[in-house]
Amino acid sequence: MAKSKANIVKFFHSDAGHGWLAVKTRELADLGIADKITAFSYTKGKSSYLEEDVDMALYINTQRDRGVTVEVRQGKRWDKKSPIRAFPSFQAPVTEQAPAVETVVTE
Repeated sequence: MAKSKANIVKFFHSDAGHGWLAVKTRELADLGIADKITAFSYTKGKSSYLEEDVDMALYINTQRDRGVTVEVRQGKRWDKKSPIRAFPSFQAPVTEQAPAVETVVTE
């Protein structure tokens, strides 16, 4: 079994109905997955809260593929509705795209 290049610790926050992994939003762009994160995740300030069903697995698997082990620790647990649910839904940062190049074929 290959040894990981690094270990990182992330905190999992939850309420009675759902949970989210807290990560820095910049990490998502650095990993090249920001455009794959769903609107079921949330963001506030420089942090994103990845929903547990799809986005959290995408993050952990992407880190694993890079040789990084993510240690998930229990963060805040709310008995009722988490305030995370009131944060804005995640939206991938808009990146500038190069203008389309038109190809002309002449015979």
